Amino acid sequence: MCTLVVLHRPGHAWPLLLAANRDEMLDRAWDAPGAHWPRLPGVIGGRDHLAGGTWLAINRAGVIAAVLNRQGSLGPKLGKRSRGELPLLALAEDSAEAAAAAIIRLDAGEWRRFNMVIADRTGAYFVRGLATGLPHAERLAPGLAMVTARDPNDLTSPRVARHLPRLAAAQAPVPPDDWESWRTILADRSGAVESQFTIAPQGGFGTVSSSLLALPEDGAPVWLFAPGPPDIAAFTPVALGAA
Repeated sequence: MCTLVVLHRPGHAWPLLLAANRDEMLDRAWDAPGAHWPRLPGVIGGRDHLAGGTWLAINRAGVIAAVLNRQGSLGPKLGKRSRGELPLLALAEDSAEAAAAAIIRLDAGEWRRFNMVIADRTGAYFVRGLATGLPHAERLAPGLAMVTARDPNDLTSPRVARHLPRLAAAQAPVPPDDWESWRTILADRSGAVESQFTIAPQGGFGTVSSSLLALPEDGAPVWLFAPGPPDIAAFTPVALGAA
């Protein structure tokens, strides 16, 4: 169960902050964020070896798109397209609004159930696909939102119930370098597995990477990436001008 945190602060020098832990089968191979799709110049993201898609990526326009599984839908399914295609489809657009509009025109029945977060400097959208009909999009209100396999800020999720108040109480990160308040929370693997932010490996599943992203009002985005659990792996900058 992946987890994504987004903080939108209109009028701030860094209006959009995003943090994400990717939880996956440990033997599912992937590449660190890079320019992996020649047909999509300017798109930077991690690439899944199984289907060639991504779970989190950004384009030259500063649009971020991420996809997460919904409850009970882990992994691929025969006859369904890979959900890793969805961020790439979104990032053909130059704004979060246009990207969300593009996704909700798709047939959700072509994919297993999914959640998406699509964001830019102006704010963020949550998109829900329920494997039938059209996906539904809603603009997230300014402030803090936490998304797992359920809807945003759903306190029936033990992970959200435990960590959303901690994130709300923590000092906001100060990009580009000071992320310690959020990094500490993302790295927490204490307590029951259902409430761990970083999942300790079990049954071949666990947290495989972590990301911290910031979009400024003016200037270049920042992406720090840890190629493993964030309590163990170091965060280093992603070269966003490499595509």
